[in-house]
Amino acid sequence: MIYLLGGSGYVGQAYQALLASKGVPFRNLRRSELDYTQPALLAAALRRDKPDFLVNAAGYTGKPNVDACEIHKAECLMGNAVLPGLIAQACAEAGVPWGHVSSGCIYNGARSDGRGFKESDPPNFSFRSPPCSFYSGTKALGEEVLAGAANVYIWRLRIPFDHVDNPRNYLTKLMRYARLLEATNSISELHEFCAATFACWEKHVPFGTYNVTNPGAITTHEVVELIKQSGVCQKEFSFFKDEDEFMHLAAKTPRSNCVMDSSKLASVGIQLTPVREAVARDLQRWQRVAA
Repeated sequence: MIYLLGGSGYVGQAYQALLASKGVPFRNLRRSELDYTQPALLAAALRRDKPDFLVNAAGYTGKPNVDACEIHKAECLMGNAVLPGLIAQACAEAGVPWGHVSSGCIYNGARSDGRGFKESDPPNFSFRSPPCSFYSGTKALGEEVLAGAANVYIWRLRIPFDHVDNPRNYLTKLMRYARLLEATNSISELHEFCAATFACWEKHVPFGTYNVTNPGAITTHEVVELIKQSGVCQKEFSFFKDEDEFMHLAAKTPRSNCVMDSSKLASVGIQLTPVREAVARDLQRWQRVAA
């Protein structure tokens, strides 16, 4: 049996769908029934129910985007930096292995050799390496809190997307924003991300940090071209002149745009679809949600 925290969110719902499709018993633990921010309460529940594994998809991302984190700093700090440490304490006390959904937004750009950031590279978009968004700073702190913890996976998600129209879906965002910022990014197909992360536990791969992004990188213009080719959206897309104009007119905080190396995940036998192929596939099977 699996414990799932944050099951009502965008990522958490995808985990629920995955576990249900695999016939894996799970408990979607809601804070309304048990306050899992209290380590003693969570540890007691873990000792009672004896789950085989815990997935933490809880956190604070801000709606409609990370700008909201600049306002709700206490909630952001609690959800992204403090909570992982509290869960680690409870899981250690109960002897339950677990996985934590982190973020690749702790990086910006690419390595000095032009390649994607590896798991061993220190964050360069964090409170220790400013400037950064408050969201990215707290996600980096969350990983620091877990440094040295035993029996835990840290899975770095990066700009999730899938085939279903949703305000949290990167593809939906591009279609709805009035203007776009040209950037190069590694991104994560949501359902492949969940399947790959759960496979870490199923295959008993070594605990540690994994970049869980679709191999390669893609630019905003390239995604827009794939959207147009699919016929899903034929509007005229407009772009900001540069990042300075974007920051002046549309954003309250800097954005992370980065390239990540997912070869460590591939080295343990877990492969995701190359990024352009994954985007094109999801657009071909696009599902609009009825108003």
